[in-house]
Parts: sequence; structure tokens; C-alpha cells
Amino acid sequence: MRTAFDFTPYCRSTVGFDRLFNLLETGLREDDGYPPFDIVKEGEDSYRITLAVAGFAPSDIEIVAQQNQLTVTGKRADDDGQGDYLHRGIATRAFERRFQLADFIEAGDAGFENGLLSIALKRVVPEAMKPRKIEIGGAPAANDRLEGPNDEGREAA
Repeated sequence: MRTAFDFTPYCRSTVGFDRLFNLLETGLREDDGYPPFDIVKEGEDSYRITLAVAGFAPSDIEIVAQQNQLTVTGKRADDDGQGDYLHRGIATRAFERRFQLADFIEAGDAGFENGLLSIALKRVVPEAMKPRKIEIGGAPAANDRLEGPNDEGREAA
């Protein structure tokens, strides 16, 4: 069965969406599903990622936000022979989970409670990128010109 999808026809007829198509292509790759996670939209511009990291302590986990990517890495310290396990069902293997963030999404506080790691995300749009209303003024006449800083002291000829 073919799993690759060809975005070439769409790339030819769009401008500036190459990053989006790259994200779609990389998102098609399989992952092992560990650790499991939830993504919740909590408000208009706020989100929360929750990872189930049973068996890990907060000191075993590292969270790095860089550009548009959030990386959560976990590596558990050695057990130092704390007993002979007859069955080991709690997965404590090392992991690295990457999340691709949209533009202007920033990672906020992280919390750890009951084996769940929770990371707050918020969309922070810079003032320069927010829509602004532009007032329409009267059109200047063709012979009117804007005076520059050196035009103040000149006399009319």
C-alpha cells in the first residue's frame, strides 16, 4: 500500500506554503506512540499538552522550546538493582517527543502531577502582525506636496 502523498500539484499553484507541505509530509511518518499525550484547546489562544510519563520524576524530564518546535525528552536514572522484577509493565524507557508549533505559539509553564506532565501553550501575536484599522483621509491635490524637514525655513518664490 502506498503511504506517501504527492503534494507537487499543490506546490505549483501556491506561494509561501512550502513549510506547510513539509509539515504535512513529516507528519505522515509513524511514531511509536510513547509516551501517550493529549492536546487540549483551552481557549481562543491557549492550548495544553499533557503527556503520561508514569515512572519518571520531574528531574528525569527536559523540555526545550526552540523556534517552532517543542521537544520533551525523558531519561530515567538507573534502578540500582532495587529488586527482582517478576513482571515489568510500566514503561520507563527513554523517550523524545517532538511537537511542531504554529507561528507565534509560545511554551509557558509546565507542571507535573500524578504522573502527568502538562505544558501550557499560548498564541502571542506581535503588535506589528495584528490587524489595524486605517482611516481614510481626503485626497491631496496634485500640486500639493508634503513638506520635508528642510522646507520649514524656505520662503515661497
